Amino acid sequence: MRALLSLSDKTGLEDLARKLHDLGWELIASGGTARAIAATGLPVTPVSDLTGFPEILGGRVKTLHPAIHGPILARGREDDRAELARLGLAPIDLVVCNLYPFQQTVARPGVNEEEALEQIDIGGVTLLRAAAKNYPRVIVLTDPADYDWVIEALEGGGPDLEQRRRLALKAFQHTAAYDAIISRWLGQQVGGEEAILPETLILAAERAQFLRYGENPHQRGAFYRWQGTEPAFVQLQGKALSYNNLGDLHGAWGAVNEFDTPAVAIIKHANPCGLATDDDLVVAYQNALASDPVSAFGSIIAVNRTVDLPLVEAIGKLFVEVLVAPDFAPEALERLSRKKNLRVMQATGAAFFPLELHTVSGGLLAQTPDDGFIADLRMVTERRPTEAEMADLLFAWRAVKWVKSNAIVFAKDRATVGVGAGQMSRVDAVALAGMKAGERAQGAVMASDAFFPFPDGVEKAAGLGVTAVIQPGGSIRDDEVIAVANRLGLAMVFTGMRHFRH
Repeated sequence: MRALLSLSDKTGLEDLARKLHDLGWELIASGGTARAIAATGLPVTPVSDLTGFPEILGGRVKTLHPAIHGPILARGREDDRAELARLGLAPIDLVVCNLYPFQQTVARPGVNEEEALEQIDIGGVTLLRAAAKNYPRVIVLTDPADYDWVIEALEGGGPDLEQRRRLALKAFQHTAAYDAIISRWLGQQVGGEEAILPETLILAAERAQFLRYGENPHQRGAFYRWQGTEPAFVQLQGKALSYNNLGDLHGAWGAVNEFDTPAVAIIKHANPCGLATDDDLVVAYQNALASDPVSAFGSIIAVNRTVDLPLVEAIGKLFVEVLVAPDFAPEALERLSRKKNLRVMQATGAAFFPLELHTVSGGLLAQTPDDGFIADLRMVTERRPTEAEMADLLFAWRAVKWVKSNAIVFAKDRATVGVGAGQMSRVDAVALAGMKAGERAQGAVMASDAFFPFPDGVEKAAGLGVTAVIQPGGSIRDDEVIAVANRLGLAMVFTGMRHFRH
């Protein structure tokens, strides 16, 4: 039995090679792998001895030769074996290979194109694909985590067909992900649409964990992390995250990071039920909670500053599913550890994927993230906002970006006081926000994620006590809406930018 080893990541190589040798396997290896095995004192045959051809072009060509790929691709049939024998070749039964570290190379600051191109593996990909194609006869290994159990299987007669099939699947997934990473990088070099929305969208993500279920218990779910990227969050305590927790976590973290000032977001069913900013985190939390204390039960709380003990004490006995922040004071973590069911997440600062994706019937929708704010700020009414109103309008405009459309936010003193989310009618969203705000709507400002198609939403808001409005503008009835605002004494600001979130 013969094994071919060609490894960039040599983790576990010495132990694997020794165990294969002890089982009577002949070891064949390329380049640096052969040298590493020889350094252990184990016998190894260099690839060049089989091919009768030296490595050329500085190692660019090593294993691309019929004397290598014939023995890998030969089936177990008698005619294939006879042909190999006629050519003086013998089958290769195990291929152990992983690929040049392309992703790690291009992630380095200042790496140039020539350096990147040298890390595009050709021979390794070909070895893996050849071995995986012939999995009924050839065992293919790409992951050091599989070495031990495969050795155990070889001691008992070898992996069965189903195990070989799974290893082949892993190999093809490995090469597919590798090509996806190269394609994304090359698209960035080409620039333009290919860098943003390529003609062929090739995605590579690795399953990080199975989830208990999807949105509902009858649905299966898993979380996938983009290939080779660092986790965006590290779990410090608590039970495993659910499908819905992960979705809400994304929205919660995005909402608080709209603000440079200390901010707290309380998220329920993908919507902020409370959002506030204040120099004092405890005050920010209290104001966010006051927005909708009933909905805050079972929520996710995000904070864009270090969580300290006073904030933990302010949260108190409120049942919270997840608390996420960039850092936690030691005494805060100690106190939080008493809440065994609370999931505590630390944000790592890792970059988010540059596209937002959503599956639909027959395909996939892709778009760049909504990282805009205001395109063209215009005062369109006779009354201009006061300084305090303007501060609240800009706060509300940041907040409404993270509310599902149709979205309305009432705000006062840099805190939400009422949120109307996901309504089919914009005037209904205003009514819902007003219902949540109650008396706090008096003197509040209002943000609308899209224009008002009719004046009724503005009339409704004024009747509830709203004094100023921020919206994109762009309706064919803008003049009517502005006229109504003027009649009611409201200040209105247009932003020229819509923030739908479906």
